[in-house]
Amino acid sequence: MKIRLEIGALQALCAIDELGGITRAADRLALSQSAVSHKIKRLEAGLGCELLTRRAGAPLFTAEGERLLRYARRILALHDEAVLSLGQQPLTGRIRLGMTEDTSGGGLSRILGRFTRRHPEVAVQTQVLQSLEIEAQLERGELDIGILQVFIHRVRPSDRVLDTDSLHWVKSPDLSLDLSRPVPFLSFDDDCFYRHWAMEVGQSQPPGLVTVLTCPSGAGIRSALDAGLGICLMGSRQLTPEMDVLSDPFPPPPGIAHIVRVGPQAHSAVVRTLVAEIASELGSRWHTRAA
Repeated sequence: MKIRLEIGALQALCAIDELGGITRAADRLALSQSAVSHKIKRLEAGLGCELLTRRAGAPLFTAEGERLLRYARRILALHDEAVLSLGQQPLTGRIRLGMTEDTSGGGLSRILGRFTRRHPEVAVQTQVLQSLEIEAQLERGELDIGILQVFIHRVRPSDRVLDTDSLHWVKSPDLSLDLSRPVPFLSFDDDCFYRHWAMEVGQSQPPGLVTVLTCPSGAGIRSALDAGLGICLMGSRQLTPEMDVLSDPFPPPPGIAHIVRVGPQAHSAVVRTLVAEIASELGSRWHTRAA
């Protein structure tokens, strides 16, 4: 018997992943819960494996389900691109994209450049912002797509996780800490969730922190760190052998996730297509680099 992957079943599978369950997926797809369940069960029967765990407290997807999800996103992105390219109505509209400074490099630029060449009637308006501001603008409907960082425990079921990373307290070897007085701290501006966590946790036990520099630029923070002006929080990908990683006196920071998040009302085909391309290519690039 030939196995066929139906587009409707793959759409249901991706909606379950994005929204965290069958009930929400059914609402998104304008189907009954039983209809969505039937699509998944038929897909499982055809493939001969379980895709959903269906056990309380267990991950939503089995290992086979996670593997199929990766294929499904690529298949649906190509499906939407083919329909829009060959159909009578070309892809048109506007996408408002927010991204953090660390994701504004060549990889994303290449994705956006290719996307706009394929879809010349789509205007992509991009802003470089701090993660908290991206979150706020997504909730207010001022952005359609956000590429940002969050603490791992704040990842939503609908987020596309590109990568995860650890966060560390670091300083220059030239900086000698006097733990009898507040430790000098280098931070991004008020829209940085690193700063919020550090001010809450770092001040909760002696010797505490005193902010000596705020700067919206990662390059500015790095320059001040190298000069020995203070300590800061930094992801493991930004660490160099010249930095000292601190284990005391502050508690270990939580892990962070780099994610793609879509606004509550931004679920058009053009948004889905761009999100799938970003998640597929940036996720692969970051995981390869971290390996």
